[in-house]
Amino acid sequence: VELVESGGGLVQAGDSLRLSCAASGITFSINAMGWYRQAPGNERELVAHITLGRGDTNYADAVKGRFTISRDNAKNTMYLQMSSLKPEDTAVYYCNAGRDYTGTYYGMDYWGKGTLVIVSS
Repeated sequence: VELVESGGGLVQAGDSLRLSCAASGITFSINAMGWYRQAPGNERELVAHITLGRGDTNYADAVKGRFTISRDNAKNTMYLQMSSLKPEDTAVYYCNAGRDYTGTYYGMDYWGKGTLVIVSS
């Protein structure tokens, strides 16, 4: 499985940004994908995930209502539309492939290299 993120950058608070994750080599063991982020000094945290079949989504409370996760199975690409960005959203954002069981995401050890998002105040 290969995952390649893109779309990060430097933006101002209140701006929007869209991240993309191009995936290849997805196996039958994978039925969902997720976005994680890791800010300096913090642990990596799950931001949102989406099932590849039905497109069911789930979000961390910190981003609910501001971020939207989506996928285009024909393009093997997952997206994260981020709006109303805040300085605390500053982090490296990682794409992950894994499984969803009844709404809970279990990330597998498939990661992209990450894309940096910096939100200035």
